[in-house]
Amino acid sequence: MNGIFIIAHAPLASALRQCVLHVFPDNAASVVALDVQPNMPPEETLAQARIMLKQLGTSRALVLADVFGATPCNVAAKLVDGVSTKLIAGVNLPMLLRTVSYRKESLDALVARALVGGAQGVMQVAITAPQNQVRKNHDQDQHEHQQ
Repeated sequence: MNGIFIIAHAPLASALRQCVLHVFPDNAASVVALDVQPNMPPEETLAQARIMLKQLGTSRALVLADVFGATPCNVAAKLVDGVSTKLIAGVNLPMLLRTVSYRKESLDALVARALVGGAQGVMQVAITAPQNQVRKNHDQDQHEHQQ
């Protein structure tokens, strides 16, 4: 079973974890979050991250960071080994929900699921409200009210 470790700028990691637990309340032990504080030195953040990763109590974990190149991701890159722990940057809630749903799969399969879930969760939503629709020339009712 894979553990999931979220590391992000405060308070995003904790907020994402709370959202996941809203949907999957039985997964509290398998999802941990580290909010990186603005004035905390990276060395302290890394030490705290190592402790939290061990608290997952699993030999395999997927680490999800918020922004590639930022402190949380840079710390996480020092934390993972690329074999039993892997890192994805750009975490979003659809990615995280997909990850929790499939955390029993192999770590490589979980990485693929997370990437697809994250990408598919970002989309433009069509506006279908009548007041926002473009009128067609053949519309007989040109009034702005609804019946």
